[in-house]
Amino acid sequence: MLQTQIIAEIDQLNSVLAGSAALVASAFALSTFDRWHRRNQPHELAWTIAMILFAIGSGALWWAEATGWSLFAFRIFFLAGAVLNVAWLALGTIYLLANKKIADRLRNALIVLSAFSIGVIISTPTKREIIDGEFPAARELFGVLPRAMAAIGSGIPALVILIGAFWSTWRILKSQAPNLNSAILRTVTSPKRLAGGNLLIATGTIVLSASGTLAGRLGKDRAFAVTLLVGLCILFIGFLVASNSTRSQQQLPAND
Repeated sequence: MLQTQIIAEIDQLNSVLAGSAALVASAFALSTFDRWHRRNQPHELAWTIAMILFAIGSGALWWAEATGWSLFAFRIFFLAGAVLNVAWLALGTIYLLANKKIADRLRNALIVLSAFSIGVIISTPTKREIIDGEFPAARELFGVLPRAMAAIGSGIPALVILIGAFWSTWRILKSQAPNLNSAILRTVTSPKRLAGGNLLIATGTIVLSASGTLAGRLGKDRAFAVTLLVGLCILFIGFLVASNSTRSQQQLPAND
């Protein structure tokens, strides 16, 4: 009886953490969408899509922790939270730092790959049913292709975000523009604040990738919930700090 009560309390806490992560991701998505609607900057649209995916993945985790895991909930959690979200976040970094034509080509490729990933994850057969009360492991349910898509879709984009954040910070400290000349034109209003925002974005990305490291100490479901909430909060703060440290071309005052 006591053990059952403890498990219920743990599931309830995990549900609260996951639900909080979904709320933070939703607030983040609304913020980036508002900025995109006002300024029509492609990196902000990419971040909006990424945050919607984070909100969907966190929402699936919240639902599963509150009501129990099902194959449908795990597919949604795996697709939005492991395969697609970081890739769209990295696309925002590429738009911000690199040539727009290159970023546009990568965007088109990512749209195709996202559609392919949705088809694969939703329709792929599973090796077994989910056991009641367990946190499912992808290696125990899916074959090689879905797991490879998750590894590539999370690992490489996370590396792009980290390299982009550190590279931009290095250029700022060298008193250079934070991006290439062919990228979106930005005027840095506070170099130190922009560097700090970039470091927070890198830190948030590292935290989001740390669920496997924490799983042994906290349990897999708790590790995912904690890293989602903490990582998203750090990313959101980093985004707000960095965004308020620059002005895009559209924001520059007109010359009289």
